[in-house]
Amino acid sequence: MFSTRARILVVAAVVAVAVEILSTGCTCPADSTSTPAEGSSREYHLLRVFEVAGRQGVATDGERYYVSGSTALYVYSKEGELLLANEDPFAGLEKPANHIGDISVHNGEIYAGIELFVDGRGTDIQIAVYDAETLSHSRSIDWEPASGQVEVSAVAVDAENQSVWMTDWVDGSYVYRYDMATDSYAGKLHLRPVPQWQQGIAVLDGSLYITADDGDAELDEVDNLWRVPAETEAPAAYVTHERAFVEFVRTGEIEGIDLDRRAGEMVVLANRGKRIVLGMPKGLYPGYDREIHEVYVYRIAESW
Repeated sequence: MFSTRARILVVAAVVAVAVEILSTGCTCPADSTSTPAEGSSREYHLLRVFEVAGRQGVATDGERYYVSGSTALYVYSKEGELLLANEDPFAGLEKPANHIGDISVHNGEIYAGIELFVDGRGTDIQIAVYDAETLSHSRSIDWEPASGQVEVSAVAVDAENQSVWMTDWVDGSYVYRYDMATDSYAGKLHLRPVPQWQQGIAVLDGSLYITADDGDAELDEVDNLWRVPAETEAPAAYVTHERAFVEFVRTGEIEGIDLDRRAGEMVVLANRGKRIVLGMPKGLYPGYDREIHEVYVYRIAESW
């Protein structure tokens, strides 16, 4: 059962959606959370929404939620209570860093894509690994510059293939794969067509699920979820549109994603309130005095 706090947040989210529809004239379909997109593999039903401190990524081990900010890591209960925070996650890193993207959790460890992001390009990219209980840094996997990757917006552990996948927000033509056994670069997969402005990635049943900040918030366009086979032998794979996030309180910046096998749920992080133009903050939208970061929790109709 949900806690009283969780029930209140669900009601608040529903009311907020209604207010946004009335004030903006949104024509989003009322049944959007239960109607799959053409070609979608599953149906997604919004269960609850709760606010978090981080604005970049989300992951779950089935028992807790892990959230990343640009310069912080957080742990939340399934009811949305903050349990632990590390606001100095770059301590102990050998390479300079100023940005964390979407994260993944596997076998008691958090995998985080970290870089030094300046003027629209990342350098000193690494996959930093943290203890999920303490949020302390334990080791890092080095980036291979010859791969062509110039930014890391998200990482996802692919346990079946013993790989870690990385997305590139600057140039999303490829997703990049690193071998977990050797901590080394293993290859890249060409995405056809290319989802624009990739922000999050997760793996389920042989597919990569990629969130893209491809909707123009200035035009009230929604962001999307894309699906592609997690090919480790082929050089390229075709991308399918999985769903549009029409139920977000307002269009803004979609971020990280994960899939909770235990609960049969999908979790997605989204930001609203701050105007972002070409990756740079340009003030706030009317009616907001701060940026709001929220985790949307969906039930997935098809069990796995």
